[in-house]
Formats: sequence, C-alpha cells, structure tokens
Amino acid sequence: MIRILVTGGAGFIGSHLCERLLASGDEVICLDNLFTGQKHNIEHLLREPRFEFVRHDLVEPILLEVDQIYNLACPASPVHYQFNPVKTVKTNVMGTINMLGLAKRVRARILQASTSEVYGNPAVHPQPESYWGNVNPIGVRSCYDEGKRLAETLMMDYHRQNRVDIRIVRIFNTYGPRMSVGDGRVVSNFIVQALRGQPITLFGDGSQTRSFCFIADMLDGLIRMMNNGDDFIGPVNLGNPEEFTIRELADAVLRLTGSSSPVEHRPLPPDDPERRRPDITLARNRLGWEPRTPLAEGLVPTVEYFRRVLADPAGGAA
Repeated sequence: MIRILVTGGAGFIGSHLCERLLASGDEVICLDNLFTGQKHNIEHLLREPRFEFVRHDLVEPILLEVDQIYNLACPASPVHYQFNPVKTVKTNVMGTINMLGLAKRVRARILQASTSEVYGNPAVHPQPESYWGNVNPIGVRSCYDEGKRLAETLMMDYHRQNRVDIRIVRIFNTYGPRMSVGDGRVVSNFIVQALRGQPITLFGDGSQTRSFCFIADMLDGLIRMMNNGDDFIGPVNLGNPEEFTIRELADAVLRLTGSSSPVEHRPLPPDDPERRRPDITLARNRLGWEPRTPLAEGLVPTVEYFRRVLADPAGGAA
C-alpha cells in the first residue's frame, strides 16, 4: 500500500482515478478547489478510511507526505479555462511548480497530465510525441495550450536539474460517466442537447475530426505510465487512434438517444483544431497499452449516466 495524491481529484478523470487507486488497496488524498470538480463525484468515497479529501487551490503551496502524485488539476474545457484565463495559466505554472517542489521534498514520483492541445492545430497527422506542435501563443486558447506546454517544460527542467522522478502523458479527448452537464466539451454537449431535445450545435461544417478515448481505457494508461519500472518518462500520447468527424459523433449520439433534435451550424471558434488523432506507437511499445473500448460501446454508459443526471432536478443543473 502506498500513499497517492491526486490533484483535481474531484473532477471527471480525477474522481475515477481516485476510485481505481482505492480499489487497488492504496491510500488516496484527493485535492481539489472545486472550481470545476464536483463534490458529488467523490461522495461515495468519503466513507472509505483510506480516502481523504482536501479542499485546496494548487496555486498555494501545500506539504503532504506522499509516494506518488498525479497532477490532474486544471480546467480542461474551453468554457472553463477561458472563464478566467489568468487563473488557468497560474494553475498550470504555479500549481505545477508547487507540485514539483513537493515531489522534490518528499521524493515522490509525479505524473503530469498534459494534453493533446500542446499540438495546437497540427500540421502533422496523426500526431507523434516528436511533433512540436502548431500553437497560437496569443490566442484565446493559449492560456491552456501554452500553460500545459510550460508545465511540460517545468517537469523536464526539474527532472534534469533536481532529478525529480517524473512522468508526462498527453491526454487526448476522454469521455464517460461523470462528465459535467455544463462541461462544454463536444461529447457532453451533444448528449445533453439530444436528451433535452435542444438543437445539436455543430461548429463549422462538422468535418473537423477528433479521437475519443473511454475513461476506463484512459485510467489504464495513466496507471501503467505512473508505475512503469524503467527509465521511460515520456511524454507519451494516451488516446484512442480511431478518428471520427464531429458530424459522425453527432449522428451517433442522435441514434443512441433516439432524439429528434435538429442540427444547428455555428461558426468555428478561433484556433479550433481541424484534425486530432494520436499516434500511440510509443504507448504500445513502452507501456503495452492501447484502448479497448470502441466509441459506439463507450457512448452507451455515458448516455445512460446523463439520462440519470438530467432526470434529477438538482443534478440537471450541474
């Protein structure tokens, strides 16, 4: 049994990770300021004696005795990270510095949850880890894109200068139960709109592509990367290499929900990536990992989760 800190642990991925780590027999500290994380995601864990919730903003230092740190804390959807872009940058930079400082002091291994957004609007397809990206450093998305790129820089510099034990993963679009109703990401948006009978908002003509990874597969990748015993520190892409147009996703959601919602086209947001698909050769070779859940299969429990949430007056407002 080891003691593990999960920052952003009340969020979508973080709450599932806390649950999985507890099931493995470890002690888990969930740290979250509840800006986008939600207490109800972890309520069922609060009775577990090996689980502790700490409400704390990562921008402020904290000292804890832990063996591993999963640094997931940061708003991850454009709606949330553009709400307070300066705060987003602070979380990525100051928060990462604080967690690296903690890892250095207590000699913990730290995994940084980076993102496919470090590739920007990619000129290389699919995106391998060797690609340096095509990011607008002054655009409306740069608080997140450049913040995550700088977090990777800090990880590598602490590793080279202070020999901090690090791991870096680049997470591609992940979906599943516990996504927030107001998340603003395409999977949750389409499902909520379809279930409410609202128009499906399709930005552009819907020909832009994404690759969608189910939460269970993502957790397997995160844990494998954290616990790999060799000198492989990453960065490594974690995502599903199956590529879908946004229009195909909308059609799949409409079929699953049985909704008659019309499709409403809107202009593309600034710097919206045209294509997004991970090259996961490195994850296959170094971690023995690849996703196992097709989109059509993973959407079923995701849709059912949102049906339950929207049927609850309190949950539907989340």
